[in-house]
Amino acid sequence: MMTNRTVVLDDLKERTLEEVLWEVVRQQEVLTVRLAEREAVTIKPSPHLKPLPVLEGFVPEGWKDAIYELG
Repeated sequence: MMTNRTVVLDDLKERTLEEVLWEVVRQQEVLTVRLAEREAVTIKPSPHLKPLPVLEGFVPEGWKDAIYELG
């Protein structure tokens, strides 16, 4: 479960962007950075994608041409 954290821009001024991004990934958190009174940016890590399965079988030669011949 991702946690939410809100900071103001001044809290991040001594840190590099790379440090902030890696922390968001490591902590699996949604980070909202307040820029001004009504302005904010949200940084959220993407979920890990599972590798695609390897399917058995083959694609016959000429499959693409056969599709266009039907139309």
